[in-house]
Amino acid sequence: MSEAELKSEPKATGASPIADNLEAVRKRVEEVTGEGEAGKPVPRLVAVSKTKPLENLQDAYDAGQRIFGENYAQELIDKSPQMPDDVVWHFIGHLQSNKAKALVAGVPNLAVLETLDTVKLANKLQSACVSSERKRPLGVYLQIDTSGEDSKAGIYHSDLDACLSLARHLKDNCPALELKGLMTIGAPGDMECFDRLNACRDAVAGGLGMEAQALELSMGMSGDYEEAIRRGSTNVRVGSTIFGARFYPNKT
Repeated sequence: MSEAELKSEPKATGASPIADNLEAVRKRVEEVTGEGEAGKPVPRLVAVSKTKPLENLQDAYDAGQRIFGENYAQELIDKSPQMPDDVVWHFIGHLQSNKAKALVAGVPNLAVLETLDTVKLANKLQSACVSSERKRPLGVYLQIDTSGEDSKAGIYHSDLDACLSLARHLKDNCPALELKGLMTIGAPGDMECFDRLNACRDAVAGGLGMEAQALELSMGMSGDYEEAIRRGSTNVRVGSTIFGARFYPNKT
């Protein structure tokens, strides 16, 4: 997955409220990034479009957005062929291992799955990529539970052995997958969740003999992406601030 594929080119605003919202978020991402060290890369902006109709996605696309995030496997499978081929999809929801094959086969331009937390799912994704004859590895992030809330999935942040074990499994047994980084959904208002993800990233990178900066940090959503950037996020997932409030149907 090249950097060119991961960039969204801003265009003139005013065509729709979504275009204006998107431009405002882009501007704020750049401003907050500029508060830090000189030359720091601007984080990737993933426009989270779950439950939103295609016309909303098209408005964002027309405003230059190319990277979209979806939470539900079937919704992404349905939307993908109806959007332009240069859309870069991130899957950011919990994925049942028995749906890995359908997701990989149904979304050829799936770039990243941000929610890998078990060897079982890694193996299913590996098999799905091979059977679908993907031309490039599927990027994955390890999902880390940094809050300990019952509602949150992922490997618990203090279980560094489990984090490193899964990372090593990817390196040793899953050539069709590429470990790109770590991801978390922090508890609302608990900014220390971002620090915990940083610490986990450092431990995983050290265990793999990598520089910490070689692994991305996917953290920060509509309510906290600014602080996430200040604490090192390289990938922010912003939905309602761009598309408005959501309706949550019963989907899988």
